[in-house]
Amino acid sequence: MQRRLTLVSAAMLAAASVFTLAACSTTPTRFYTLAAAGASGTSAATTKASAAAPATGQTFIEVLPVSVPERLARPQIVVRTDDTRVDILEQDRWSAPFNNELRDALASGVANRLGAVDVTRGGRPANQLVYRIVVELRQLDAVKGGKVDASFGWTVTRSDNNTSTVCRLAVVEPVGGIGIDGVVQGMQRAVANAADAISADVTALRAGKGGACSS
Repeated sequence: MQRRLTLVSAAMLAAASVFTLAACSTTPTRFYTLAAAGASGTSAATTKASAAAPATGQTFIEVLPVSVPERLARPQIVVRTDDTRVDILEQDRWSAPFNNELRDALASGVANRLGAVDVTRGGRPANQLVYRIVVELRQLDAVKGGKVDASFGWTVTRSDNNTSTVCRLAVVEPVGGIGIDGVVQGMQRAVANAADAISADVTALRAGKGGACSS
């Protein structure tokens, strides 16, 4: 009887050890953001937008929720592996669902480039001109060690006279290395390119040049 209890105890101890080792070896979840650190918008499009900006007066922008392909509207990062398959990475996630992450990155990017105030979540001033920005991410394919291929479409509309600009942009950015960090950095650059172009379009509308796309 004593030997039988000893064997049972040993088996339980072994099972507990295996569970502990498995728990310790579990890959931790990593969280990423589309907002590039220290992004200052120094590309040609940004320089052009800043040079054309009014010397006085405040610019207000309103960036609506971004439409994205349904397969991307999730917290997990999605990468393409071949012509027919994508991988949804459970351990590599955005800090918010991708569509929210993209909206925030574009809004902060445009606001920083123009010195504008994003009034999307409230604080819209009465009787002030606001530039309403509606963005659609039409395509985004990212490949580890390959490239990020993205296509954006957007509309910028003045609130005072409904003059608008309808534009689109296709971006291809190389991915450095074979890990997910290079994929995220490629996506950040693609989003920065879109923020550059949208900022230039807002600047054009401020100058009364409706319908002229920067890209």
